[in-house]
Formats: sequence, structure tokens, C-alpha cells
Amino acid sequence: MMKTATGLDVLVSDPNLQKEFKGNVALLCNNASIDGEYEHAALKFKSLFGPRFVKLFGPQHGFSTDAQDNMIETAHCEHPFFKIPVYSLYSETRVPTDEMLQGIDHFFVDLQDVGCRMYTYIYSLTLLLEKCMDKDIEVIVLDRPNPLNGITLEGNVLEPGFASFIGRHPIPVRHGMTIGEVGLMHQRYWAAKQIPYRVIKMRNWERGMFFEETRLPWLLPSPNLARHESALTFPGTVLFEGTRFSEGRGTTQPLEIVGHPKIEPFGLYEGHLKQALKTTKLKGVAIRPIVFMPTFQKHADTACGGFQIHVTDHTVFQPWRVGQWLMRELYHLMGEDFQWLDPPYEYDYTNVPLDIINGSDKLRHWVAQRESMEILETFEDYKDYRPRFESIQIY
Repeated sequence: MMKTATGLDVLVSDPNLQKEFKGNVALLCNNASIDGEYEHAALKFKSLFGPRFVKLFGPQHGFSTDAQDNMIETAHCEHPFFKIPVYSLYSETRVPTDEMLQGIDHFFVDLQDVGCRMYTYIYSLTLLLEKCMDKDIEVIVLDRPNPLNGITLEGNVLEPGFASFIGRHPIPVRHGMTIGEVGLMHQRYWAAKQIPYRVIKMRNWERGMFFEETRLPWLLPSPNLARHESALTFPGTVLFEGTRFSEGRGTTQPLEIVGHPKIEPFGLYEGHLKQALKTTKLKGVAIRPIVFMPTFQKHADTACGGFQIHVTDHTVFQPWRVGQWLMRELYHLMGEDFQWLDPPYEYDYTNVPLDIINGSDKLRHWVAQRESMEILETFEDYKDYRPRFESIQIY
């Protein structure tokens, strides 16, 4: 199997393609924006475009990917090496301003998405597309793999009343698109006006691939996804951000584990969860009782009992269902010790954070009423989404 070449690799290897970009260029990127030789995209742009490389932008977690958690903003600065501005799109604004965009002819986006609706990089892209509607700027995505594959859809479609910066568009939790395809869907179905937009496609990537099959290195796209295995569990464990449970931030296995100081994990596992999991149709997963101590964020410096989610077969693993199931069980097992997180969450000061994460309040009620797993299937209505999904596929 040949190694996948990212959009950045394709650009770097094609002098004729490089010549198509004659004006000033900007780049939205972060720590994970590297080429096949482990060289950062910004270094490549300095080499390719010289003084025409005029601005850098960083998404949530920053250009350096060092800012933890939600609503922790990063500042604008001048880069000490590149000697150009670095603008944060997770600061006092998540939309580039007119001043930020001044003097740019070609705006490149090179971000590793994780294939999950709750991940904000796709919204940094679509907000950029909207901001450029009345400007003479071309937006170019250097495409990268969807680490969860480009076929499987899972989870409910976002309901409009629950839109936020972790869910702007009516897509499922596992949406099946590359970041470049998200931009294409935006242009075709959500944009009020078309702008110059193109995707520099990958080579040797097929829709059925999971990340490890690309043979690309995994560099953490955000501080708490240090392993590609974490991207597999993320669509389920991210739900616990809407609770008082720790989702493992402040440990070496964030978003693969969940826990709480009041849990005795072996008792809950042997007394209920082991058998409860067997009665479901969930496959490709094992849960293991553990104790961990976060060094920051929820329950910092406090021992938490909990569970690690192990993916035993990624081809049949359903992370969203596993996360909903585990939340439902823990909600009823822990009684008053199970608590929802209060607002604000991702700049929404009104809605219940779990509802913002779910893109619906129906799933919170499903958890509380302990409804059957089969009912989850009724939330997965893709009759509107699937035709759109199929229409924008470029691989």
C-alpha cells in the first residue's frame, strides 16, 4: 500500500501548481501541518513563496497547538522566526477581520480534521469562506485524511436550534468528509454567495481508509489527541465534556478514558457494566476499569475511578453509540453524583452544554429516561444529508 500524499505534499512536489499562485499568500495551520518529510507547512511556504508569504493564522488551540480546552483563547503576535503576523482565529474573534485579510490574494488552509462534527477546524474554514464572499481572495484547502474513514456515517444530524462553534451545519457526528469536502459542501449548500475555492487533493487516499492505513505520521491536531486511537474514541468521549465527569484531560490518555472521584470502577464493571455491554449490539469495543488522576481541568489532583474505552476492531466500532450507552448507564448508576455541566460552553451562555455537544436536547432526555439502544437509530436520519454527502465526494 502506497503512502498517502497530503495536499501539502502535492503542492510542494508540483512546480507548475505553485506557479498558479501569483499574489500574496496566507496560511491557516498548526502543529500537525507537516509534509511527508516532517517539515512544517510554514517552512515550506517560506521556501516556495518567499516575501509573498505574508500572514499566518492559527485555529482553536493556536498556531502552536499548545492552548488547552474550550474557551481558552490565544493571542495575536508576530512570529519570531518568520517575521510575519500570526493571527488567532480563536481569540476575541473566530472570524478573520477585514484588517487580517488585507493584502491577501490566496488563503491556504492546512489543518488535520478528526472527522467529527464537534471538532472546530471545519468551522474555522466555513467562517473564512463566508467572510471572503465580498473579497477578491481565493481559498485553497490542502486536503488531509478523515481519520475515521470517508464512508461511515454515525450519530444524529445537528438540529438548527443548537448551532454553535462546535456544530454550525446540519451534518452527523461522523460526517465522512475530508476538510476540503466540508468546504465544497458549504459552497454548494450553505453559502449565500460562491467564492473562488479549490481543494488540492491528496494522492493515494481512498474513502475506506482509517488513519493508520495512510502510513502518515499522526501529529496531535489538538493538545488532547496525541494518538490516532484517540480520534477513534473522540466522537463518544467528547460527550462527557457536557458533564462533571473527567474525559481524561490532564492525563496521558485524554478522550480515551472517562471517570469521576465517586466511582469505584471494578465494582461498577463487575456488578453491572460488563454484562450490560454484552446485552447491546455494540462490537469492536472493550471497556476496562481504571483509576487515574488528572493534573489539570476537572478533578485536578484527585483520584478518579473510571473506564478506558479500547477499540478492538475499528471497522465495526461505533464510538458515538458507545459514548451514549456509557453515559446512560453511568447516569443511572451514580444517581445524584452524576451532574450535567452548566453553561457557558463554547460561547453559548444559555443552552445546556451537553445539548450543544449533541446538537439536540433529545439525547439528554434519552439518557435520563433510560430508553433502549434501538431508539438511537431513530436519531440517525440521513435522508437529506446523504445525497449532499455523495454529491461533493472528490475521491
